[in-house]
Amino acid sequence: MADYTSLNLDIAGQVATVTMLRAHSHEEIADVFIRLRSDDSIRVIILTGSDGEFHVPAPASHYVLPGGGNKLTDPAAAWRVFSAIVRGHQAMAEIEKPVIAKVNGPALGFGQSLAFACDLIVANREAVFMDHHIGAKIPGRDRSFSNVPGDGGAALIPLFMTPTKAKEYLMLAKPYTGLELERMGLVNYAVEADALDGKVDELVQGLLEKGAYTLAWTKRLCNRHVVEQLNRVLDAGVGYEMVGFLQRELRGGQDPDVL
Repeated sequence: MADYTSLNLDIAGQVATVTMLRAHSHEEIADVFIRLRSDDSIRVIILTGSDGEFHVPAPASHYVLPGGGNKLTDPAAAWRVFSAIVRGHQAMAEIEKPVIAKVNGPALGFGQSLAFACDLIVANREAVFMDHHIGAKIPGRDRSFSNVPGDGGAALIPLFMTPTKAKEYLMLAKPYTGLELERMGLVNYAVEADALDGKVDELVQGLLEKGAYTLAWTKRLCNRHVVEQLNRVLDAGVGYEMVGFLQRELRGGQDPDVL
């Protein structure tokens, strides 16, 4: 396996644990799932975060190019990021191994999209899920600027929520805790922080007791509609988000307030 700078990959027997670090990389998320798909010794994958965060967007300074401009309006950088988003979601949906999200802390933006891209979700009951793209206050940071939820939220959230709830979540950047999402039936379990590891281990052992081939084929069947939804919506969302970055740069960083 390759060395990664924005995540750690640990393999113990038939279980791979992908731990996202605070350094932000769409490309490495895509790469690690593509690599794990080809490793038939791995049967279950756990995706989690570090330092009390599942995945939180990088600060605004991360997107600024030396000398001005935005990384995501630079053609080469935009291609790397947006193609990685598409490849990563496709890999997670199509990989023949169950992926468990162990949501140890805030899952914002791309983070909440990654959580909903997993097959099973176990969350810290206090962890906040939010798609901040359209403009929201991120704890400890300034308010985010307004853009399209192209990281996968607009593709995946309508599979989980009713149309009205999905639009409220995406259009108003409405936050939910893990406990609230469990009560809505959108995550499998919301537990206290100190019970997170135990619950995930319980699910892993249950999955490993099932037949390898039948479990793999069952995931492929269950995710047919997810793959179809991603094919219909994901690249459009990514494209609209890129247009949003271009518009902001052309307007000197301002959001348009009229059509």
